[in-house]
Order: sequence, then structure tokens, then C-alpha cells
Amino acid sequence: MSMLHVENINVYYGAIHAVKDISFHVDEGEVVTLIGANGAGKSTILKTISGLLHSHTGSITFLDQKIAGVPAHKIVSRGLAQVPEGRQVFLQMTVEENLEMGAYTRPGSEVAPGLETVYEQFPRLKERCKQVAGTLSGGEQQMLAVGRALMSRPKIIMMDEPSLGLAPIVVKGIFDIIKEINRQGVTILLIEQNANMALHTADTAYVLETGRLTMKGTGRELLSNEAVKKAYLG
Repeated sequence: MSMLHVENINVYYGAIHAVKDISFHVDEGEVVTLIGANGAGKSTILKTISGLLHSHTGSITFLDQKIAGVPAHKIVSRGLAQVPEGRQVFLQMTVEENLEMGAYTRPGSEVAPGLETVYEQFPRLKERCKQVAGTLSGGEQQMLAVGRALMSRPKIIMMDEPSLGLAPIVVKGIFDIIKEINRQGVTILLIEQNANMALHTADTAYVLETGRLTMKGTGRELLSNEAVKKAYLG
């Protein structure tokens, strides 16, 4: 079943046509990745789905409901969460306060069980629950950003460059977390410059070049595609 369907969207920054006639879908239970160079339009697509930017054309459907024009916080409450590029945790707040912020669309009775679930998934966050987020390492902040998204009890999580700025060993840990979250039933839409890790993780993959989708296949197919190897896999 198609959980998220993006049909013919076009997004502009002023006169710049950043996203051009993009259509793709994400099926329930999948990990789908969009790979591409910096500036290809990957983050713009996520921000448009999230309701932070608007498409001039087309439609975005989530769980059979059109969400273009719906306020961002209402999109979150319907079950679509985003882990933004650069983590964007609240640096002056504690780990636990950051997690509680992620549950702002949920009833108060769900906060404590939500924290318990996240701490089970991320024992390191539990150890540091009273620590100010700005003192965490980059990898720990990324865990916190993922945990915060999970607090909204999402059906799908969109992750924007989760490996950005992290050491290779930390990146492996983050991708293990992505696989585990997906195994637990959360659908994932992943934006990545680290094409190698993304394609090893994804069921379905798309290549984005200067605002257009130029290729689609399984993660495995694109890993062995000569053009993808040359452009993205070094």
C-alpha cells in the first residue's frame, strides 16, 4: 500500500526552480532513499512534504489524504515526522526536555510511555537524560533527533542527511538504528549524500539531479549501476 504519494510537484525559491516535476511514492514498511549531490533539491522535497514549503503544482497524499496546504504541526499529528538536517536539537534544553518537545501533538498520558520506549531504543539517552543537549557528541545529538521524532509516534519518518558531519563508525551506528526502527514497523524516507550507506539500507532508491529524478531502482540495483557508481560511489 502506498503510504506517501508525491505527484508532479514544482517548488521555487524566488526565481530559482529547485524541484522540477517530481513524482514518487513510498510504500508502507519500506525504506526509500533519495540520493543526490548537495543542492540537488533533496531537502526541498522533504520540506515541501512537511508543509514548510509549498508546491506550485501537483499533489502530496499521505494515508489517502491530501496534505498540501495543511499546517506542518497537523501533518505531524497525522503520523509524519521529520528528522531535520543538522539535527536541530534544542541545545539549551536537557535530553528529556527535547524528547518531550517531540510529543507536543500527543496526549499528556503518552509522554511517559513514549520516553520509556525511546530510552529502551537508546540507552545512552537514558544515561544522559538530565544532560543539556548542547554537551552531547554529534552522534548522540543525532540519536536525540531521531528519538524526538519517535515521540510523535509516527507512521513514517523522513530523515534529512542523518550521517552529515559524523565519523564513519558513528554513521554505521546511525544506519543500524534506521534499520531497527524500520523493522519495528516505521516506514522511512531517507535523504542522503552518503549514497553507499543509503543504497545498502534502502528497498527503493531514486537519484535526484538538479531538481529532477533521473533514475529509480532497488537499492541493490543502483549499487551495481555503472553511472551511479561513477557519480556517487567513488
